[in-house]
Parts: sequence; structure tokens; C-alpha cells
Amino acid sequence: MGYLDNILFAIVLIAGFAFFASNVKKIIRNINLGVDLDRKDNPKARWANMALIALGQSKMVKRPIAGILHIVVYVGFIIINIELLEIIIDGLFGTHRIFAPYLGFVYDILIASFEILAILVIFAVTVFWIRRNLIRLKRFIHSDLTGFPKSDANYILYFETVLMVLFLLMNASDLHLQNVPGGVFHKAGSFPVSQFIAPVFNGKSNELVVLLFEVFWWLHIVGILVFMNYLYFSKHLHILLAFPNTYFADLNPKGKFNNLESVTKEVKLMMDPNADPFAAAPVDENAVPAKFGASDVQDLNWVQLLNAYTCTECGRCTSSCPANQTGKKLSPRKIMMDTRDRLQEVGKNIDSNKGIFVPDNKTLLNDYITPEELWACTSCNACVEECPVNISPLSIIMDMRRYLVMEQSAAPMSLNAMMTNIENNGAPWQYSQQDRLNWKNEN
Repeated sequence: MGYLDNILFAIVLIAGFAFFASNVKKIIRNINLGVDLDRKDNPKARWANMALIALGQSKMVKRPIAGILHIVVYVGFIIINIELLEIIIDGLFGTHRIFAPYLGFVYDILIASFEILAILVIFAVTVFWIRRNLIRLKRFIHSDLTGFPKSDANYILYFETVLMVLFLLMNASDLHLQNVPGGVFHKAGSFPVSQFIAPVFNGKSNELVVLLFEVFWWLHIVGILVFMNYLYFSKHLHILLAFPNTYFADLNPKGKFNNLESVTKEVKLMMDPNADPFAAAPVDENAVPAKFGASDVQDLNWVQLLNAYTCTECGRCTSSCPANQTGKKLSPRKIMMDTRDRLQEVGKNIDSNKGIFVPDNKTLLNDYITPEELWACTSCNACVEECPVNISPLSIIMDMRRYLVMEQSAAPMSLNAMMTNIENNGAPWQYSQQDRLNWKNEN
């Protein structure tokens, strides 16, 4: 590669990482639109969670076929891209396999393992494509997965396949040039897979093979940069966000719901005859009262917004949801996708208005998620248990229900009747306390 190639590569590299950094900045900004929440407790358990679930993918393998294949793709893609560091150095300084002289036989082992992993990744991706497009598993053709989200998964599979093929073609042309009389490239690496591809270059001029090598090299590195920046628009953002998401996940036992501090305080005042309601700190009369529950993304906490960005759209939550299985409108996957879509919309609004959100007469509730979906939830936590990256659709559902009940008095008739009975009779049933034990006299 000449100096002009090195300069062009530096420009492409800087542009790719700059665009990526600007999108990461937007994601962080959008997540921080959420309500503050302290998740700094018990760091030991949080690190263990991240290591076991995000890195070890312990929840993925509960469905063995998909889990094992996902581990192959994940490990293969991450490890193969270790070579990206060498590619960057070679591209910037015009060198060829700069690490080879320093690593010796270790370099041969690394390149050989990269190639074997590349073949395994291609195999796993092919199986994923078959499951999604030929076998058409129910969770991949569900009514909540349409349009771009449905196509996105296939785009990623094609991306990964092309990148692995380019990697092997790059190595194969490299190997050919190492073995030609006189050795255009110095000997470096072991190629257990591409050695079977290299013969296709036999009989070709060295100039043509060098040109093909450079084409494969450029397409591979530019493909990686494009893939990296595509993550911002894709469900595959979870490749990065699974780690913080599992670290900041709720450590409380499933089924434990948080209480609103303001409501708890009022209840304590009502129950304590000696309490002084005026003993509290002075209240700012101009302050906007805190909203009960959530009607839009800004009312959710930042961990819930991180959840939305981390959603893999795998559909495990929806496929295990008893409400969905019985034909109800609720889909936990849709809850997360809708939350992310609304958050992206709010972010674009802020970008268009110089850093300020201008009300757009839309909310997450009603415009994206309907009360019918929210009230279909049985709060069983099946979706939370099934999620491979510890997302909690239930927490968003419960906060939006809380808004419906406490801000709009819009609970279903059956629930309103129950709450009225509790208020009047001290029990969910419609008869007085004096009659509560009459059932024992029926026989």
C-alpha cells in the first residue's frame, strides 16, 4: 500500500469512529432523559451478574440450539476482530502482518483459530437464517415483528457472512502471495481453511492477486466499520449494551415492586394519629408536582430506557407470556420496541430543536402502547425470567398502569370494583366484614 492508501485509510478510520462516537453520545443522552435511579448497591453481585449472563450467556443456553449457536457467533466474531488491531496498524503504516515476527508460533495459532471460528460462524449464521426464513419459528413471524425489525435480523446475518467470507478470501490471497516464487509477502500465519481456497488464484498474475488482496482487505475493514455504525440503528446494539444492562439490572427478588415514597409517606401520616403533617420540609409552591407512574419515556427511569436500547428482539419474552399465548394483545417484546422507538423519536425531536424537547402531542401511552396491552399482563414475571440480557418489560408495564390508576383513574371496571370494596369493606369482596365468615355455616 502506498502513502496515499495509508492517508485514505486513516481518513476512513477516523470518519468511521467519529460517526460511531457521535451516535454513542446520542444513546447516552437519550438514556439520561430517564428519571434518576441509584443502582450502585452490591457491586460484587452486579459484576457476577454481568460475567455470568452477558459474558457467559447463561440464560441463552436455556434454549440449547439457539444458545450454543449464538455463543459460536459471539465468540467467533469477537475473537476474529482481535485481528482488527493488526489490520489498523498495517493500514496506517503500510506494513504486512506486523505482529507475526513478534509472536512467532503463537501468531500461527491465532490465525488458525480465527479461520476455524470463521467457518463455525458461517455455519451458525446459516442455521439462524434457516430457522428464521425457512422453518419460520413462530416468534420470528409474530405480528409484532414487521417492517424493518423483521428485516434487520437478516441484514445482520448477511453482514456477518460477508465479513467472514471476505476474511477468508483475504487470507487465501495473502497465502498465495506468500507462496509464489520470490514471495511477494513474507511468510506469516497458519491457514487451515483458506489453504483450500488459495488454489483458485493459481495461474493468475501476481499483480492481479495483489489487487484482489487489497480489494478483499479494504472491503473487510470498511465492512467492519459499516457494521459498527449500523449497530446504532439495529437491535444488535445489545452486543455492546448487554454488559451495562446486566450490571445495572434489578437485584431484588422477582415480584417485588417498588413503593412510591410520596404515597408511603401519606399513608404513614394517615395511620399515625400523632404525626404532624406540617413537620415536613417546606414545599416550593411553584414546583411541578411529581407524576405518579409513567405516560412517556421521560417518566421512566434510566435503567428502563437502557433496557429498551438493549432489547435483542429475540421474542423469548413474548413466546413465554401467558397473556400472549391465550390471544391477548400484549407482547412484552413490543413493549420494549415501542419504548425504544418513542425514545428515538424524542431524541430526534431534541436534535431538531437545538437540544430542547418541544412537545409533539404524542406519548408512549396510547400513541405506542395501549391500555389494553397493559391490563392484559398477569405480572407473572415470565418475560423477565426468559430475557437473555435481564430486561424487565414488566417494570415499564407496572409504571404505566400506575399512571392510569393514580393519574387518570382509568383502571378496568373489575379492578375499580375491587378497590372500592377494599375501601368500603376492608376486603375485595362485595359483602360487609360482619358477613365474611358466613360461608362456614352453609353446611
